[in-house]
Amino acid sequence: MSILVVLAQVAGRQAAFEASEVRSVIDLEQLVPVPGAPPHVAGLAALRSQALTVIDTKRAIDGNVDDARIVDEDTPKNRAIVVEIGGHAFALLVETVSDVIALEGETLPVPGTFGDGWLRSAKGMVETARGPALLLDPMAMLSVDKIKSF
Repeated sequence: MSILVVLAQVAGRQAAFEASEVRSVIDLEQLVPVPGAPPHVAGLAALRSQALTVIDTKRAIDGNVDDARIVDEDTPKNRAIVVEIGGHAFALLVETVSDVIALEGETLPVPGTFGDGWLRSAKGMVETARGPALLLDPMAMLSVDKIKSF
């Protein structure tokens, strides 16, 4: 069975998102900080008059505050993948989006060397024409406890 995926760079790693879960890929022009928000919430943004919760994907995955991507609300063009979870739109910050491709092979288990956050956030490892990629699960990445903390 072939599925379409969106290839992206997340925390220096090649990642893939199932295209059926991606509403759009956008460049965020302006982020509004949310005082008191959890560390993985980079801020709020608007997309066609809809509020988006902007997620620092690296922090959501591995919780490492020291290495997390620093988001500057004054820096234009923060690239993000928009997904919907529980009726709410989230913009997942990524470093780059490179392609949309069809996968033909199996989804393999994620090697344990990636760490707990990556193991929890990925559906598995997939092989692409550009090399291996972690197939990320936005719902798992933004686990219920993280959504409730906001």
